[in-house]
Amino acid sequence: MYDVFSLPDIQFPEGFLWGSGTAGHQIEGMNIHSDFWADEQAKTGIFVNADSVSGAACNHYEMVAEDVDLLTKLGHKAYRMSIEWARIEPQEGQFCEEAVQHYLDELQRLQEKNIKVFITLVHFTVPAWFARLGGISNPENLPYFERYLHYILPRIAPYAYAWNVLNEFNLGFTEAHFVKKRSALRFHARGYHIIKQYSDAPVSSAHAFVQYTPKRPYDAFDPVMASYLDWSANGFFLHAIRTGEILLPFTEGEICEEVKGSLDFWAINMYTRTMADARKANGFGERYRHKLLKMIPKDFYLEEMYPENMIAQLDRIHDRPIYITENGCSCDDDRFRIVYLSLYLNAIYEAMQMGADVRGYLYWSTMDNYEWGSFLPRFGLLNVDQNTFQRTMKPSAYFYKEIIENNGFSQDILRKYLQELPTL
Repeated sequence: MYDVFSLPDIQFPEGFLWGSGTAGHQIEGMNIHSDFWADEQAKTGIFVNADSVSGAACNHYEMVAEDVDLLTKLGHKAYRMSIEWARIEPQEGQFCEEAVQHYLDELQRLQEKNIKVFITLVHFTVPAWFARLGGISNPENLPYFERYLHYILPRIAPYAYAWNVLNEFNLGFTEAHFVKKRSALRFHARGYHIIKQYSDAPVSSAHAFVQYTPKRPYDAFDPVMASYLDWSANGFFLHAIRTGEILLPFTEGEICEEVKGSLDFWAINMYTRTMADARKANGFGERYRHKLLKMIPKDFYLEEMYPENMIAQLDRIHDRPIYITENGCSCDDDRFRIVYLSLYLNAIYEAMQMGADVRGYLYWSTMDNYEWGSFLPRFGLLNVDQNTFQRTMKPSAYFYKEIIENNGFSQDILRKYLQELPTL
Protein backbone atom coordinates (compact mmCIF):
# COMPACT_ATOMS: atom_id res chain seq x y z
CA MET A 1 0.00 0.00 0.00
CA TYR A 2 1.21 3.49 -0.84
CA ASP A 3 0.31 6.43 1.39
CA VAL A 4 0.54 9.54 -0.77
CA PHE A 5 -0.27 11.69 2.27
CA SER A 6 3.13 10.75 3.67
CA LEU A 7 5.09 11.81 0.57
CA PRO A 8 7.57 14.64 1.11
CA ASP A 9 7.36 18.00 -0.61
CA ILE A 10 9.76 18.07 -3.55
CA GLN A 11 11.12 20.81 -5.81
CA PHE A 12 12.38 20.12 -9.32
CA PRO A 13 15.37 21.95 -10.83
CA GLU A 14 14.85 25.34 -12.44
CA GLY A 15 13.95 24.92 -16.10
CA PHE A 16 12.40 21.48 -15.65
CA LEU A 17 9.97 21.03 -18.55
CA TRP A 18 6.36 20.02 -17.89
CA GLY A 19 3.72 19.03 -20.39
CA SER A 20 1.78 16.18 -21.97
CA GLY A 21 1.64 14.11 -25.11
CA THR A 22 -0.64 12.62 -27.75
CA ALA A 23 -0.40 10.64 -30.98
CA GLY A 24 -2.06 11.75 -34.19
CA HIS A 25 -3.99 8.58 -34.99
CA GLN A 26 -5.35 8.39 -31.45
CA ILE A 27 -6.86 11.89 -31.38
CA GLU A 28 -7.10 13.37 -34.89
CA GLY A 29 -9.71 11.15 -36.49
CA MET A 30 -10.24 9.93 -40.05
CA ASN A 31 -6.65 8.89 -40.66
CA ILE A 32 -7.98 6.91 -43.61
CA HIS A 33 -4.74 6.36 -45.52
CA SER A 34 -2.90 4.73 -42.62
CA ASP A 35 -2.18 1.05 -42.11
CA PHE A 36 -3.93 1.05 -38.74
CA TRP A 37 -7.12 2.45 -40.27
CA ALA A 38 -7.12 -0.41 -42.79
CA ASP A 39 -6.52 -2.97 -40.03
CA GLU A 40 -9.32 -1.50 -37.92
CA GLN A 41 -11.82 -1.89 -40.75
CA ALA A 42 -10.71 -5.45 -41.48
CA LYS A 43 -10.24 -6.42 -37.79
CA THR A 44 -6.75 -7.68 -38.58
CA GLY A 45 -3.41 -7.21 -36.85
CA ILE A 46 -3.78 -5.90 -33.30
CA PHE A 47 -7.47 -5.13 -33.91
CA VAL A 48 -8.77 -8.72 -34.05
CA ASN A 49 -10.54 -8.27 -30.70
CA ALA A 50 -11.09 -4.51 -30.89
CA ASP A 51 -14.34 -3.13 -29.51
CA SER A 52 -14.10 0.11 -31.51
CA VAL A 53 -12.55 1.68 -34.58
CA SER A 54 -10.85 5.06 -34.36
CA GLY A 55 -13.36 6.86 -36.59
CA ALA A 56 -13.37 10.54 -35.69
CA ALA A 57 -11.31 9.75 -32.54
CA CYS A 58 -11.28 13.03 -30.58
CA ASN A 59 -11.84 15.14 -33.70
CA HIS A 60 -8.58 16.93 -32.93
CA TYR A 61 -7.82 17.48 -36.62
CA GLU A 62 -10.81 19.83 -36.75
CA MET A 63 -10.31 21.23 -33.24
CA VAL A 64 -6.62 22.12 -33.25
CA ALA A 65 -7.15 25.78 -32.31
CA GLU A 66 -9.31 24.88 -29.31
CA ASP A 67 -6.93 22.17 -28.15
CA VAL A 68 -3.87 24.40 -28.32
CA ASP A 69 -5.73 26.98 -26.24
CA LEU A 70 -6.54 24.24 -23.73
CA LEU A 71 -2.87 23.33 -23.44
CA THR A 72 -2.24 26.90 -22.39
CA LYS A 73 -5.05 26.76 -19.84
CA LEU A 74 -3.57 23.53 -18.52
CA GLY A 75 -0.32 25.39 -17.96
CA HIS A 76 1.69 23.01 -20.11
CA LYS A 77 5.06 24.22 -21.33
CA ALA A 78 5.71 21.31 -23.69
CA TYR A 79 3.65 19.07 -25.95
CA ARG A 80 4.53 15.85 -27.72
CA MET A 81 2.66 15.25 -30.98
CA SER A 82 3.06 13.17 -34.11
CA ILE A 83 3.05 14.22 -37.74
CA GLU A 84 1.02 11.56 -39.58
CA TRP A 85 3.03 10.34 -42.56
CA ALA A 86 -0.16 8.81 -44.00
CA ARG A 87 -1.69 12.28 -44.30
CA ILE A 88 1.43 13.82 -45.85
CA GLU A 89 2.02 11.02 -48.38
CA PRO A 90 -1.33 9.21 -48.75
CA GLN A 91 -0.22 7.53 -51.97
CA GLU A 92 3.33 6.51 -52.78
CA GLY A 93 5.19 9.53 -54.14
CA GLN A 94 2.14 11.84 -53.90
CA PHE A 95 2.42 14.51 -51.22
CA CYS A 96 -0.52 16.45 -49.81
CA GLU A 97 0.26 20.13 -49.36
CA GLU A 98 -3.02 20.72 -47.53
CA ALA A 99 -1.98 18.27 -44.81
CA VAL A 100 1.45 19.91 -44.55
CA GLN A 101 -0.18 23.31 -44.11
CA HIS A 102 -2.46 21.87 -41.43
CA TYR A 103 0.50 20.73 -39.35
CA LEU A 104 2.38 23.96 -39.96
CA ASP A 105 -0.63 25.84 -38.64
CA GLU A 106 -0.72 23.66 -35.53
CA LEU A 107 3.01 24.07 -34.94
CA GLN A 108 2.74 27.82 -35.42
CA ARG A 109 -0.07 28.02 -32.87
CA LEU A 110 1.99 26.08 -30.35
CA GLN A 111 4.98 28.32 -30.96
CA GLU A 112 2.86 31.43 -30.42
CA LYS A 113 1.78 29.99 -27.05
CA ASN A 114 5.44 29.38 -26.13
CA ILE A 115 4.83 25.63 -25.93
CA LYS A 116 7.89 23.58 -26.80
CA VAL A 117 7.12 20.78 -29.24
CA PHE A 118 8.45 17.22 -29.23
CA ILE A 119 7.75 15.97 -32.76
CA THR A 120 7.29 12.23 -33.31
CA LEU A 121 7.77 11.24 -36.94
CA VAL A 122 6.29 7.72 -36.70
CA HIS A 123 4.02 6.95 -33.75
CA PHE A 124 3.23 3.39 -34.87
CA THR A 125 1.11 4.37 -37.89
CA VAL A 126 2.51 4.56 -41.43
CA PRO A 127 0.85 4.92 -44.85
CA ALA A 128 -1.05 1.80 -45.90
CA TRP A 129 0.93 1.64 -49.16
CA PHE A 130 4.19 1.61 -47.18
CA ALA A 131 2.91 -1.10 -44.85
CA ARG A 132 1.99 -3.29 -47.84
CA LEU A 133 5.66 -3.17 -48.85
CA GLY A 134 6.68 -4.50 -45.48
CA GLY A 135 6.88 -1.19 -43.64
CA ILE A 136 9.65 -0.60 -41.13
CA SER A 137 10.27 -4.34 -40.84
CA ASN A 138 11.97 -4.30 -44.25
CA PRO A 139 15.26 -2.34 -44.38
CA GLU A 140 14.94 -2.21 -48.17
CA ASN A 141 12.15 0.33 -47.58
CA LEU A 142 14.58 2.89 -46.14
CA PRO A 143 14.65 4.95 -49.38
CA TYR A 144 10.90 5.66 -49.04
CA PHE A 145 11.45 6.90 -45.50
CA GLU A 146 14.42 9.01 -46.55
CA ARG A 147 12.43 10.63 -49.36
CA TYR A 148 9.63 11.48 -46.93
CA LEU A 149 12.02 12.97 -44.39
CA HIS A 150 13.74 15.15 -46.98
CA TYR A 151 10.30 16.40 -48.00
CA ILE A 152 8.80 17.13 -44.58
CA LEU A 153 11.76 18.06 -42.39
CA PRO A 154 12.67 21.38 -44.04
CA ARG A 155 9.07 22.51 -43.45
CA ILE A 156 8.65 21.50 -39.81
CA ALA A 157 12.20 21.66 -38.45
CA PRO A 158 12.01 25.30 -37.28
CA TYR A 159 9.28 24.34 -34.80
CA ALA A 160 10.91 21.33 -33.14
CA TYR A 161 12.27 21.53 -29.61
CA ALA A 162 13.11 17.82 -29.75
CA TRP A 163 12.50 14.83 -32.00
CA ASN A 164 11.37 11.23 -31.70
CA VAL A 165 12.07 9.33 -34.92
CA LEU A 166 10.05 6.25 -33.92
CA ASN A 167 7.85 5.24 -31.00
CA GLU A 168 8.20 2.05 -28.95
CA PHE A 169 9.59 -0.29 -31.58
CA ASN A 170 11.32 -2.23 -28.80
CA LEU A 171 8.33 -4.32 -27.66
CA GLY A 172 7.28 -7.78 -28.87
CA PHE A 173 8.97 -11.19 -28.61
CA THR A 174 8.17 -13.17 -31.77
CA GLU A 175 10.61 -13.81 -34.59
CA ALA A 176 8.75 -11.19 -36.65
CA HIS A 177 9.21 -8.68 -33.83
CA PHE A 178 12.95 -9.36 -33.72
CA VAL A 179 13.18 -8.85 -37.49
CA LYS A 180 11.35 -5.53 -37.12
CA LYS A 181 13.53 -4.37 -34.23
CA ARG A 182 16.71 -5.02 -36.19
CA SER A 183 15.37 -3.04 -39.14
CA ALA A 184 13.84 -0.31 -36.95
CA LEU A 185 17.27 0.42 -35.45
CA ARG A 186 18.42 1.28 -38.97
CA PHE A 187 15.34 3.43 -39.61
CA HIS A 188 15.96 5.22 -36.32
CA ALA A 189 19.64 5.82 -37.12
CA ARG A 190 18.94 6.99 -40.67
CA GLY A 191 16.25 9.32 -39.34
CA TYR A 192 18.66 10.65 -36.72
CA HIS A 193 21.32 11.54 -39.27
CA ILE A 194 18.89 13.08 -41.76
CA ILE A 195 17.26 15.22 -39.04
CA LYS A 196 20.73 16.54 -38.20
CA GLN A 197 20.90 17.99 -41.72
CA TYR A 198 17.91 20.24 -40.98
CA SER A 199 17.75 20.76 -37.22
CA ASP A 200 19.94 21.43 -34.20
CA ALA A 201 17.25 20.10 -31.83
CA PRO A 202 18.10 16.87 -29.94
CA VAL A 203 16.93 13.58 -31.44
CA SER A 204 15.77 10.31 -29.91
CA SER A 205 13.24 7.51 -30.38
CA ALA A 206 10.74 6.85 -27.61
CA HIS A 207 11.57 3.68 -25.70
CA ALA A 208 8.91 1.73 -23.80
CA PHE A 209 10.79 0.88 -20.60
CA VAL A 210 9.17 -2.14 -18.98
CA GLN A 211 10.56 -3.90 -15.93
CA TYR A 212 10.38 -7.68 -16.27
CA THR A 213 10.00 -9.04 -12.74
CA PRO A 214 10.52 -12.74 -11.91
CA LYS A 215 7.26 -14.22 -10.66
CA ARG A 216 9.36 -16.23 -8.21
CA PRO A 217 12.44 -14.07 -7.50
CA TYR A 218 14.56 -16.89 -6.01
CA ASP A 219 13.47 -19.60 -8.43
CA ALA A 220 16.19 -21.05 -10.68
CA PHE A 221 14.35 -20.21 -13.88
CA ASP A 222 12.10 -17.14 -13.56
CA PRO A 223 15.04 -14.71 -13.16
CA VAL A 224 16.57 -16.18 -16.32
CA MET A 225 13.30 -15.62 -18.17
CA ALA A 226 13.16 -12.05 -16.83
CA SER A 227 16.70 -11.40 -18.09
CA TYR A 228 15.83 -12.80 -21.50
CA LEU A 229 12.74 -10.59 -21.79
CA ASP A 230 14.68 -7.56 -20.59
CA TRP A 231 17.41 -8.13 -23.18
CA SER A 232 14.81 -8.62 -25.92
CA ALA A 233 12.88 -5.44 -25.06
CA ASN A 234 15.33 -3.09 -23.31
CA GLY A 235 18.93 -4.27 -23.34
CA PHE A 236 19.27 -4.66 -27.10
CA PHE A 237 18.32 -1.00 -27.65
CA LEU A 238 20.58 0.44 -24.95
CA HIS A 239 23.45 -1.72 -26.17
CA ALA A 240 22.98 -0.82 -29.84
CA ILE A 241 22.92 2.92 -29.15
CA ARG A 242 26.00 2.74 -26.94
CA THR A 243 28.13 0.39 -29.05
CA GLY A 244 26.64 0.07 -32.53
CA GLU A 245 26.26 -3.70 -32.05
CA ILE A 246 22.83 -5.08 -32.95
CA LEU A 247 22.33 -8.13 -30.78
CA LEU A 248 18.92 -9.81 -30.66
CA PRO A 249 17.77 -13.37 -29.87
CA PHE A 250 18.10 -16.02 -32.59
CA THR A 251 19.90 -13.70 -35.03
CA GLU A 252 23.53 -13.15 -35.86
CA GLY A 253 25.08 -10.18 -34.10
CA GLU A 254 26.31 -7.37 -36.33
CA ILE A 255 27.99 -4.01 -36.07
CA CYS A 256 26.17 -1.00 -37.54
CA GLU A 257 28.25 2.13 -37.10
CA GLU A 258 25.32 4.32 -38.17
CA VAL A 259 23.41 3.24 -35.06
CA LYS A 260 26.21 3.93 -32.57
CA GLY A 261 25.61 7.24 -30.78
CA SER A 262 22.46 8.00 -32.79
CA LEU A 263 20.56 9.36 -29.78
CA ASP A 264 20.96 12.67 -27.96
CA PHE A 265 18.63 11.96 -25.05
CA TRP A 266 16.70 9.01 -23.70
CA ALA A 267 12.98 9.44 -24.48
CA ILE A 268 11.31 7.17 -21.96
CA ASN A 269 7.73 5.88 -22.02
CA MET A 270 6.95 4.16 -18.75
CA TYR A 271 3.85 2.67 -17.20
CA THR A 272 4.31 -0.52 -15.18
CA ARG A 273 6.00 -3.91 -15.04
CA THR A 274 5.45 -7.37 -16.53
CA MET A 275 5.77 -10.62 -14.62
CA ALA A 276 8.18 -13.22 -16.04
CA ASP A 277 7.18 -16.84 -15.56
CA ALA A 278 9.37 -19.55 -17.06
CA ARG A 279 6.56 -22.05 -16.65
CA LYS A 280 4.37 -20.25 -19.19
CA ALA A 281 4.79 -20.94 -22.89
CA ASN A 282 5.19 -17.26 -23.74
CA GLY A 283 7.20 -16.42 -20.62
CA PHE A 284 4.63 -14.04 -19.19
CA GLY A 285 3.14 -14.58 -15.75
CA GLU A 286 -0.01 -13.23 -14.19
CA ARG A 287 0.25 -10.19 -11.94
CA TYR A 288 0.16 -10.67 -8.20
CA ARG A 289 -3.55 -10.50 -7.39
CA HIS A 290 -3.03 -8.18 -4.43
CA LYS A 291 -1.47 -5.59 -6.76
CA LEU A 292 -4.19 -5.52 -9.41
CA LEU A 293 -6.25 -2.35 -9.75
CA LYS A 294 -9.13 -2.73 -12.19
CA MET A 295 -9.67 0.99 -12.73
CA ILE A 296 -11.75 0.64 -15.93
CA PRO A 297 -14.45 -1.95 -16.86
CA LYS A 298 -12.06 -3.87 -19.12
CA ASP A 299 -9.14 -6.22 -18.70
CA PHE A 300 -6.24 -3.94 -19.44
CA TYR A 301 -2.52 -4.50 -19.17
CA LEU A 302 -1.92 -1.33 -17.13
CA GLU A 303 -3.66 -2.46 -13.96
CA GLU A 304 -0.94 -1.82 -11.42
CA MET A 305 0.88 1.11 -9.83
CA TYR A 306 4.56 0.31 -9.54
CA PRO A 307 6.62 3.53 -9.24
CA GLU A 308 9.67 1.49 -8.21
CA ASN A 309 9.95 0.65 -11.92
CA MET A 310 10.69 4.30 -12.65
CA ILE A 311 13.62 4.38 -10.24
CA ALA A 312 15.02 1.02 -11.36
CA GLN A 313 14.99 1.81 -15.08
CA LEU A 314 16.17 5.43 -14.89
CA ASP A 315 19.12 4.20 -12.88
CA ARG A 316 20.30 2.33 -16.00
CA ILE A 317 20.62 5.40 -18.21
CA HIS A 318 22.85 7.97 -16.50
CA ASP A 319 24.86 8.51 -19.70
CA ARG A 320 22.48 10.96 -21.42
CA PRO A 321 19.80 13.52 -20.55
CA ILE A 322 16.33 12.01 -20.09
CA TYR A 323 12.83 13.18 -20.90
CA ILE A 324 9.83 11.17 -19.76
CA THR A 325 7.80 11.25 -22.97
CA GLU A 326 4.93 9.07 -21.71
CA ASN A 327 3.71 8.15 -18.23
CA GLY A 328 0.08 7.94 -17.26
CA CYS A 329 -2.83 6.23 -15.58
CA SER A 330 -5.95 4.75 -17.19
CA CYS A 331 -8.88 5.10 -14.78
CA ASP A 332 -12.51 6.13 -14.56
CA ASP A 333 -12.10 7.48 -11.02
CA ASP A 334 -9.85 10.49 -11.54
CA ARG A 335 -8.56 10.28 -7.97
CA PHE A 336 -6.38 7.35 -9.00
CA ARG A 337 -4.68 9.63 -11.52
CA ILE A 338 -3.81 12.09 -8.76
CA VAL A 339 -2.35 9.23 -6.70
CA TYR A 340 -0.45 7.97 -9.74
CA LEU A 341 1.04 11.36 -10.54
CA SER A 342 2.06 11.87 -6.92
CA LEU A 343 3.82 8.52 -6.74
CA TYR A 344 5.58 8.62 -10.09
CA LEU A 345 6.77 12.21 -9.78
CA ASN A 346 8.26 11.34 -6.41
CA ALA A 347 9.92 8.30 -7.98
CA ILE A 348 11.39 10.48 -10.75
CA TYR A 349 12.71 12.90 -8.16
CA GLU A 350 14.35 10.07 -6.23
CA ALA A 351 15.91 8.71 -9.43
CA MET A 352 17.31 12.19 -10.10
CA GLN A 353 18.87 12.22 -6.64
CA MET A 354 20.55 8.94 -7.60
CA GLY A 355 22.06 10.49 -10.73
CA ALA A 356 19.47 10.32 -13.50
CA ASP A 357 19.57 13.55 -15.56
CA VAL A 358 15.83 13.97 -16.07
CA ARG A 359 15.03 17.25 -17.84
CA GLY A 360 11.26 17.04 -18.28
CA TYR A 361 8.03 15.12 -17.86
CA LEU A 362 5.22 14.70 -20.42
CA TYR A 363 2.08 13.11 -19.00
CA TRP A 364 0.19 10.63 -21.17
CA SER A 365 -2.24 11.79 -22.26
CA THR A 366 -3.52 15.30 -22.75
CA MET A 367 -7.02 13.94 -23.39
CA ASP A 368 -8.92 10.67 -23.32
CA ASN A 369 -8.27 9.07 -26.69
CA TYR A 370 -8.43 5.97 -28.88
CA GLU A 371 -6.20 3.38 -27.27
CA TRP A 372 -5.58 1.06 -30.23
CA GLY A 373 -8.89 -0.78 -30.32
CA SER A 374 -10.96 0.84 -27.60
CA PHE A 375 -12.12 4.13 -26.13
CA LEU A 376 -12.54 2.54 -22.67
CA PRO A 377 -8.99 3.15 -21.39
CA ARG A 378 -9.08 6.73 -20.13
CA PHE A 379 -5.67 8.31 -19.66
CA GLY A 380 -6.60 11.93 -20.24
CA LEU A 381 -6.31 15.03 -18.12
CA LEU A 382 -9.20 16.19 -20.29
CA ASN A 383 -12.42 14.21 -20.56
CA VAL A 384 -13.69 13.94 -24.14
CA ASP A 385 -17.39 13.38 -24.80
CA GLN A 386 -17.41 10.94 -27.73
CA ASN A 387 -20.73 12.29 -29.00
CA THR A 388 -20.07 16.03 -28.88
CA PHE A 389 -16.24 16.02 -28.56
CA GLN A 390 -16.56 18.56 -25.77
CA ARG A 391 -13.42 18.72 -23.61
CA THR A 392 -13.70 19.05 -19.83
CA MET A 393 -10.80 19.49 -17.41
CA LYS A 394 -10.64 16.78 -14.76
CA PRO A 395 -9.52 17.51 -11.18
CA SER A 396 -6.19 15.83 -12.02
CA ALA A 397 -5.66 18.47 -14.72
CA TYR A 398 -5.92 21.23 -12.11
CA PHE A 399 -3.71 19.23 -9.73
CA TYR A 400 -1.04 18.83 -12.42
CA LYS A 401 -1.38 22.51 -13.36
CA GLU A 402 -0.49 23.52 -9.81
CA ILE A 403 2.48 21.16 -9.81
CA ILE A 404 3.70 22.88 -12.99
CA GLU A 405 3.16 26.35 -11.51
CA ASN A 406 5.11 25.40 -8.39
CA ASN A 407 7.68 23.28 -10.24
CA GLY A 408 7.15 20.60 -7.64
CA PHE A 409 4.84 18.48 -5.54
CA SER A 410 3.61 19.44 -2.09
CA GLN A 411 1.13 18.14 0.44
CA ASP A 412 -0.69 21.47 0.26
CA ILE A 413 -1.36 20.91 -3.45
CA LEU A 414 -2.26 17.26 -2.99
CA ARG A 415 -4.75 17.87 -0.18
CA LYS A 416 -6.63 20.45 -2.25
CA TYR A 417 -7.58 17.72 -4.72
CA LEU A 418 -7.52 14.49 -2.68
CA GLN A 419 -9.11 14.06 0.73
CA GLU A 420 -8.76 10.29 1.04
CA LEU A 421 -7.21 7.39 -0.80
CA PRO A 422 -9.53 6.07 -3.53
CA THR A 423 -10.75 2.51 -3.36
CA LEU A 424 -12.34 0.05 -5.77
